[in-house]
Amino acid sequence: MCTLEERGRVFVLTLTGDGEHWLGHSLIGSIRSALSSVAAAGPGAALVTVAEGRFFSNGLDIGWTGGSRARLGELIQAFRPLAADLLALPMPTVAAVTGHAAAGGFLLALCHDYRLMRADRGVLYMSEIDIGLPLPPYVVAVLRAKITAAQALRDVILRGKKLRAAEAKEMGIVDVVCPSAAETAAEAIKLAELLAARKWDGSVYSSIRISLYPEACRSVGIAEESDEEKRKHFASKL
Repeated sequence: MCTLEERGRVFVLTLTGDGEHWLGHSLIGSIRSALSSVAAAGPGAALVTVAEGRFFSNGLDIGWTGGSRARLGELIQAFRPLAADLLALPMPTVAAVTGHAAAGGFLLALCHDYRLMRADRGVLYMSEIDIGLPLPPYVVAVLRAKITAAQALRDVILRGKKLRAAEAKEMGIVDVVCPSAAETAAEAIKLAELLAARKWDGSVYSSIRISLYPEACRSVGIAEESDEEKRKHFASKL
């Protein structure tokens, strides 16, 4: 399903195999377990998520649902805490989008702080408008938080536009475009190493990220600190 490798202060989470990396219960659980194991790494750590094969992730495991709305609802709810894990992770996160990222796979990439994407293959694609599925509120909240240009957000959600790397960078969705999958992964690790070298306090990093995306974080179930808790947290770091 996925592997976790520690390279110095960088944790590399790899979605393994040549398949489409459908986000079913098993893969979601495997990723969440990996994230749980790195959460206590302490200052000076960073995470890179990468995938083998032609796909970063093709989204929720629609095949498993067999057309059942109840099963689809299960997967939608199962993905929500995974989004929360990434948005609250106490370290910088980098997605190396080395292949197609559709629907839930696109959202998985967006839940990272930075996104690098290969130029030679792969698209970002929110397919729900084309297949006739409404977007859950938490998905919309994450999309709105991470795609800040109004026209870009419209084209992604309401037009179902398939974005190659260069266009995604122009829209501000992707930070860096790399020539190939191997170079995308390598550059993502280099960026993560630079971020980890800053040795930021993980709890502070997470708290600032949550305050940066309050609506998205609330929507996935991350409890916002009260003003009093924020004051205490701030005072403890002085």
